[in-house]
Amino acid sequence: MSRTPVTGTDVERAVSLTAEALRPAPAEAWDAQAGPMDCSCWDALEHLNNGVFSYALRLAPPVPYQQGRPTIMWERPGARARPLVTDRDAGPEAAIEVLLMAGGLVAAVVDTRPASARAWHIWGAADPEGFAAMGVVETLAHAFDLTQGLGVDFEAPADLVSPALARLFPEAPTDTDPWTTLLWATGRGDLDGRAKRTPDWTWHAAPLDER
Repeated sequence: MSRTPVTGTDVERAVSLTAEALRPAPAEAWDAQAGPMDCSCWDALEHLNNGVFSYALRLAPPVPYQQGRPTIMWERPGARARPLVTDRDAGPEAAIEVLLMAGGLVAAVVDTRPASARAWHIWGAADPEGFAAMGVVETLAHAFDLTQGLGVDFEAPADLVSPALARLFPEAPTDTDPWTTLLWATGRGDLDGRAKRTPDWTWHAAPLDER
């Protein structure tokens, strides 16, 4: 069955829609818990920014990243260490702008690397389309978490969700609402006729023909 490939344009659209949804939230709301995540909305956005940024880093070098090679340290014992840290005093708009920057980097990288390129991810060695799909799903899933905590509305459009869902979750049904299905696939909601996903759910990072 044919499907629509995921591209850098989709990543840029995902971060843009998320930024648009987050901006109306009052500054004081960013201390609230981010939906099902065990952290504040501010920390959830920093987590999202670093996750999206990591997708660009993995494919950016002439030889894409493989497990075991030297890389940026993401965690330090006793501290939350991330490459991208936004000054909290600068306010939510600063962290939202970082999300847009990270999304732009992913878009630029995935659209210029050959389809044969592969870079390591814990859930499979991914091609550029895989990293584009991960950028979309990571952004939209955490947009749900963030808007739940911030008390603002958000629902991703079907034409953005469906291609990324098909790329990363080939086991997902195709005759259900795409947004509801994505929330189910990422352990954030229920789907009629399907068992609830366990906390150790995964997506399929490797190209679908390499399953």
